[in-house]
Formats: sequence, C-alpha cells, structure tokens
Amino acid sequence: MSTAPDLTGQVALVTGASRGIGYHLAKQLAAAGAHVIAVARTVGGLEELDDDIKQERAQTGKGEATLVPLDLGDMAGIDRLGGAIFERWKKLDILIANAGVLGVIAPLGHVEAKVFEQVMTLNVNATWRLIRSVDPLLRQSEAGRALLLSSGAAANPRAFWGPYAASKAAVEALARSWADETKNMALRVNAVDPGATRTAMRAQAVPGEDPSTLPTASEVAARIVAITGQDRTETGQLFHVRDNRFKAFRRPE
Repeated sequence: MSTAPDLTGQVALVTGASRGIGYHLAKQLAAAGAHVIAVARTVGGLEELDDDIKQERAQTGKGEATLVPLDLGDMAGIDRLGGAIFERWKKLDILIANAGVLGVIAPLGHVEAKVFEQVMTLNVNATWRLIRSVDPLLRQSEAGRALLLSSGAAANPRAFWGPYAASKAAVEALARSWADETKNMALRVNAVDPGATRTAMRAQAVPGEDPSTLPTASEVAARIVAITGQDRTETGQLFHVRDNRFKAFRRPE
C-alpha cells in the first residue's frame, strides 16, 4: 500500500478537484497535512470535498482547503489564480494538473470542430496557462513538485481516440520541456499515467466495461500522493500508476 508523505505546512493546488481522481487527490493531500487549493467548475462537488476535509481535520487536526470555483476555459481566471496564491502564501509546493475532458470517441473526420477545440482548450491550453501562472510560485518552494496527468493514449493512440490522445501527448511534451528547463533547480516536474480507473470519464469512454475490474479513484490517488514528497528526485519522467514506478521517455525506435 502506498504511504503518503508528511505534507504539513505544504500548499498544494489540484485542478478538477470536485470528482474522480482529483477529488481523492485533494482529500488525501489534506489528510497528509497540506493546505489544498481545490479548483473545479462544480461548486457542489467542491463543497462536498470541503466537508470531508473538515471532518478529517476534526479527527486528526490535519489539512485545510481553499475552494476555487473556476472554469479552466477562463484563461484570465487562471492568471488571477496565480496572483491570488502569491498574495496569500508567496509560494506553491505542489501542483497536480488533473482536470481534463474526454471529448468524444469517434473517427477523426466525424469530430465536430467545437469538440476538438474544447479538448485542446481544457487539456492543453489551460495546462500551459496554469504552468505559466504558477511556475514562479513553485520556484519559491524549497522543493516544488509538479505532476501533469496524462494517459496511456498519449503513447498508444488508438482508433477513435484522436483528440484526447493528441491532447495528452501535448501535455507530456509540456511536462518534458518544463522539466528540462528546471532540471538544475529544486523543482521536479513529471507526467502521470493513472491508467484505466473507475471514474465517470472512463465509463463514458468504455461504456461496456465492468467497473469492478478497475482500481478506484481513491486507490489511484494514493499512489500519486505518495510521490509528492520533498525527497523525490525524479524529473522529466512518466509515473505509471498501475506499475507504481517512474519510467523514462524514449525516442522512437
């Protein structure tokens, strides 16, 4: 079983925190002692998360949350988020860019332009804008950690998964470039492949699949939280949740 590091005094930002993997990432980071900045569009989901974190705090004395209702299609809003974090904390210790959309499972020629553009806006453009907004804050941490959620579809694009696969390949490219830019700093940047997980997005993508055969979002989150400690030295790599280890990116052979 994965063990969470002690994150007391750490400030962590999680996007897509109102449900699925993001919800459990935020909850478990708080349980490990972090102050979690939870970002999502769905206010109800954020409030439920806050209730869970407050309940945990009442029992253990650990963890707090700041709720940020924000549609990541609002690029100026992402910019303001970085400014607000600076005003309050002057730094950011952990970024987990988890939010993303599937789009549709369909032949490329049948994908509507607005759907393709939405996938790229939320999965790629918003991730870059988030990087730009919080990079200076992560550099102020003694040991900043950035994890960008990707997918196995990035390296193995399958028929009908074109938009999503392309967006996650772009996310991995952003992670690798950012890691190379910061390799001589304390900041560590990696991509994460959570693998097939028992979430609403997975059910949308593969409706005939038996969800009981998949790990839960909580189980996946636990393995991701376990690699957020300040002692981790890996950067520019892909953390494969199913295998519970980091893997190096390779050039095409």
